[in-house]
Amino acid sequence: MPIRTRVAALAALTAAALAVGAAATAQAGAAPGGTAQKNASAPKKAAAPRFLAASELPPHPTGWTAGPVTDGFPEQLAYCLGEGVPAYDYRHRLFHTELDTSAVQVTVVTGSAAKGKALADRLNKEIRTCAARLERLYPEIEAEGRFFGTLPVEEGATVHGLHTETSYGATDVNLLSVGRDGRTVTVVGWGQMGDFDDAPLAAFKKTAKKAVTKLY
Repeated sequence: MPIRTRVAALAALTAAALAVGAAATAQAGAAPGGTAQKNASAPKKAAAPRFLAASELPPHPTGWTAGPVTDGFPEQLAYCLGEGVPAYDYRHRLFHTELDTSAVQVTVVTGSAAKGKALADRLNKEIRTCAARLERLYPEIEAEGRFFGTLPVEEGATVHGLHTETSYGATDVNLLSVGRDGRTVTVVGWGQMGDFDDAPLAAFKKTAKKAVTKLY
């Protein structure tokens, strides 16, 4: 999808919510004097962040198909973030349409809100400098990055755009967002052939905001 050369192409990204919790256990026992006591319930684990559903992506004529939530950082975002992503336990989901449009969401829970902020700042920096790095690494590509502002959701989200054109005429446009809720960071990427005029910016901003509010 995104860059049709040696750069990793942006493919497609399921929607379903994963929440892991330990069931509380209780056991009644006979106490002296005939009174019953219950053992303390086992503490519940924190719920896992939830992912976008296919229906929450920018509308597409053919509709979206969502894949399963998968461990690891998605190669579909490597063209901008592959070299600059710190080592964390990432999870991601790919979405695709019947045409050339695809999307991806990646989510990670860091150790603290401060580490979450640092990671979000790092990812935003990598995206802002992506166009310049692509042109430096791949002379056959002309790239333009744009910043589309911030979104008022939880600890905030930012929206970026990237347009690439190869020497043989292939053009692609991508929209990317970085959002944070406390120590949890999520990145959403959308892309298809075309330029900035073909990108559903308003709809993508709604998706980016939903990605953050839906985490917990």
